[in-house]
Amino acid sequence: MTAEDQRSPDPFVEFQNLSIVRDGRVLLDSVSLTIQEGEHIAILGPNGAGKSSLIKAITREYYPSAPGPEVTFRFCGQDTWDAFDLRSRLGVVSGDLQYIFTRGISGREVLLSGFFSSIGLFSHEVTPAMEEKVDEILEFLGVAHLADRPMTEVSSGEARRLLIGRALVHDPGTLVLDEPTNSLDLHALHTLRKTLRKIAGSGTGIILVTHNLHDIIPEIARVVLMRDGAIAMDGEKPTVLTERNIGELFRVPVHIHREDGYYYATGY
Repeated sequence: MTAEDQRSPDPFVEFQNLSIVRDGRVLLDSVSLTIQEGEHIAILGPNGAGKSSLIKAITREYYPSAPGPEVTFRFCGQDTWDAFDLRSRLGVVSGDLQYIFTRGISGREVLLSGFFSSIGLFSHEVTPAMEEKVDEILEFLGVAHLADRPMTEVSSGEARRLLIGRALVHDPGTLVLDEPTNSLDLHALHTLRKTLRKIAGSGTGIILVTHNLHDIIPEIARVVLMRDGAIAMDGEKPTVLTERNIGELFRVPVHIHREDGYYYATGY
């Protein structure tokens, strides 16, 4: 079954008036957001804007602090859901995950562990179908040569692509990437961009969380701007990514220029 085959007719994410408070601090302040399964969307904002908290709400690590009739917190049209169903529809790649996986397990084991939501393999029973799926993804992402390489011996960019492979083993309808280009050099950034564009073209939705304008691949048509735990703007990329909007968001004067479908900020 492909990602497109398992899509729900209801929105993948449906939040209305969502607020999250932790230890007396407001992380999300009355956020309303709807994302369709298979949609390509970027969530852009400065550090501390609430982007990671929003992702934790999407992955159900965070729940509404004040649930009520005016608050909507739905996944694929459901107010309650099965954890396995959520995991099979959503793949997540983060810097924290890469840190956890910096250990002496092979690239192949990294991908296989995605079937079990584990860190490496223990007494899990790996089936021939799982092995076949891993081979397919390794080839698709161009990292088959890393299958037997320990994670401690690969570059940051290579590790990022292996973790993307781990997130894809269930053919999720949506892939969430939290600051995916952190610590990458220019070559690794170039390769990751090509990888994300290939995934987007395959039908898997991309939710890209970043503070870097140039991370937003051309396939992403919608951008959400976040600041201070709230959504500042949500709309089509050309309308949102203007000098005025980005300057106000980051509180710095900028010049925006576009090249080959990418947007770049200069002059700050």
